[in-house]
Amino acid sequence: MVDVLILVPARDEPRFANSWSPLFERLAAPLRDKGLTVEPQPWTDPIDKDQARLVMPSLAWGYHHRQPEWFGLLDRLEADGVRVANAPSIMRWNSTKTYLVELEGKGAPVVPTQAHDRLTDEIAHAAFDAFGVDEVVVKPQVSAGSQDTIRVKRHGSLEGGPTGPALIQPFLPAVGEEGELSLFYFDGQFSHAVAKVAVLGDFRVQPQFGGVVSQIAPEREALRAAELVLEAAPANLTYARVDLIRGLDHTPQLMELEVIEPDLFLQHAHDGGAGFAAAVVRAIG
Repeated sequence: MVDVLILVPARDEPRFANSWSPLFERLAAPLRDKGLTVEPQPWTDPIDKDQARLVMPSLAWGYHHRQPEWFGLLDRLEADGVRVANAPSIMRWNSTKTYLVELEGKGAPVVPTQAHDRLTDEIAHAAFDAFGVDEVVVKPQVSAGSQDTIRVKRHGSLEGGPTGPALIQPFLPAVGEEGELSLFYFDGQFSHAVAKVAVLGDFRVQPQFGGVVSQIAPEREALRAAELVLEAAPANLTYARVDLIRGLDHTPQLMELEVIEPDLFLQHAHDGGAGFAAAVVRAIG
């Protein structure tokens, strides 16, 4: 039995074939330093209850393209009693971005968010007045890596955006200025943070879109905002990434809470990932 099974992209996802391995090694290194055995497995392959002491879906890229398979996997992991770093119920909750509306309702500082089963021009255009802005961001409720995410100006087109359930948020200029701030927590304890800034003229901060990532020491107001998010979120998160951005009121607000397959940027952790590894050891029990 392997100690930690890290779920990686499906075998029939050629676009990820040459990119997941370096990140797997980055995750595996601090775990091996703790004496743990670590192996990768495509997330679409069958998982046996006795195969691993702990399953981590940390590189299950592409799950949002295969939603029935993904939710089926979560159901099986839960039914079979497989020990998972973040519980299947929590990952099911986190898979659909309507959790942002739920967290906002619990008092967490969240970017104002509307959730709709289906977008129409009338719904989208009404959002401009509701938010008091002239530009919004539209994204699918289940997505990753800014897939089908578009910026829309008042009276603009929804072409290229989601065709199913969607979210609407105000566009925040800070994305191209100070950028997005990602804070990393292991077992609820703050580890490190990075800033991600989009290239001029873009709003996507991911490295594949040219976004620049750098280590940063977060200010107290950002740490407090992240703490409020985690207090409102489900408990017992072995790992979590809290993505904040400065809102229109200039306070830190939640863009995303990532507890499925976030890049943990362990190369920027002061302890080299030791805190992450310690949390995984505790999750194994």
